[in-house]
Amino acid sequence: MTMNDATLSVGSLHAEPGTKTRGTVGADLGTLTADIPLTLVNGTRPGPRVVITAGVHGGEFTPIDAVVRLAGLLEPGEVRGQVIICPVANPNAVYQGRLNVSPVDGVNINRVFPGDPDGGPTERLAAWLFAHLVDGADVYVDLHCGGIDQVLRDFVGYRLTGDPDLDKATAELAGSFGIEDVMIGLTAEGGNSHAAAARRGISAVLVEVGQRGQRDGATARRRVDGLLTALRHLGVLDPDGTTGADDPAPATVREWVWSAGVTSEATGLWYPEFSFDADIIGEVAEGDLLGRIVDPADGREHTVHAPAGGRIIYGMHGLTVRPGTELAALAIPWDPDTATRPNTLPVPGMGRGSDEADPRP
Repeated sequence: MTMNDATLSVGSLHAEPGTKTRGTVGADLGTLTADIPLTLVNGTRPGPRVVITAGVHGGEFTPIDAVVRLAGLLEPGEVRGQVIICPVANPNAVYQGRLNVSPVDGVNINRVFPGDPDGGPTERLAAWLFAHLVDGADVYVDLHCGGIDQVLRDFVGYRLTGDPDLDKATAELAGSFGIEDVMIGLTAEGGNSHAAAARRGISAVLVEVGQRGQRDGATARRRVDGLLTALRHLGVLDPDGTTGADDPAPATVREWVWSAGVTSEATGLWYPEFSFDADIIGEVAEGDLLGRIVDPADGREHTVHAPAGGRIIYGMHGLTVRPGTELAALAIPWDPDTATRPNTLPVPGMGRGSDEADPRP
C-alpha cells in the first residue's frame, strides 16, 4: 500500500503527490541506450502501486495504443496509490522490428526476465525494467496481443505461486478485465515477465487482446475499458468514477491450462488446416492434422499434427516459417479438483527459448 506522501520517481522522471508526469528515461544497455517512455500518475490518496507495460514485443500495436489512451485519461485526483505506465518497454523491437525478438541481439525479452544487468542488451533491458518499474509494484499488468503474424483468442494469464493469498488476489485480478478465457500457468518458473514478477510476490497478469497486430480503435477502446475495470477492482479508481466508459457486465470466466505447444520442424510455406477466425477456432484431438509446410523449391510437404488434444488458443498466420517457429498453442479446461501436482501437463518449448510452464511468447 502506497501512502502517497512522497515523490514517485523513475530515473530522472518525478511526480509529486497529486500530479502526473510524462517523459522518457534512458536505460543503459551496455553497447547502446534505450529511451523508455513513461507516464507517472501519483494520486493523493493511499492505494497500490500498479505498473502497466506494453510494447514488450514488436508488431503488437493494440496494447501500445491502449495504454497511451489510458495515460491520457487518468487524473491524479481520481487515483488512489500510484500508476506507472510504460507504453514501449522494448523500443528496439518496437521501432526497428516487427517480431518477438530484438533486432539488436536476436533475443526474445519475454524469455529472459528478470534479466541480467551484466548480460547482453536485451538481458540488460529486462533487468532495467525490473529494477526501475516492476520490483516496486504491488500489481503488474503486462499487455500483449497477437502479432502481425498471429491469430489469437483473447485471454488473461497468470501463474500459480503456492502462496494462497497471492494466488487468490491474482485470480480475482485476472477475472476483472471482462475476458472470458483465463490461462493458468501451474508454476511461476520461466522467463516471462509476469512469471518473474510472481516469483517476487507481485500480483502479476499477462493480458492478450487482439490479433494480427491490429490497431483499430474499437479494439483499443475495449482494451482501455478492461484496464479501467481492473483499476476499479484494485481500488485505484472509485467504482462510480467518471473516467472512461461504464464497466461492462462481469464475464463468465473459463479457466484453462496449456496442453501442448507446436513448433515447425522444417523451412517452407505454412498452410494451416484450422480457421484463422479467432471466434471459431475449435477443438482438436491428439493426432489431428494442424497444417502442412510446403517446400517452395520442390513442393514436398511436411505435415504437422497435434501432439495433444485441446483448443487452439493462438496460431501462426504468417506464410513463411523455419525450424522453431511457433505454429500453435493448445489448452484444455482446468479442473483443480482433478489436478495432482504442478507440471503434470508437459508443454514443449515454443521456439526461441522455451518456457515450459507457459508457451506464450
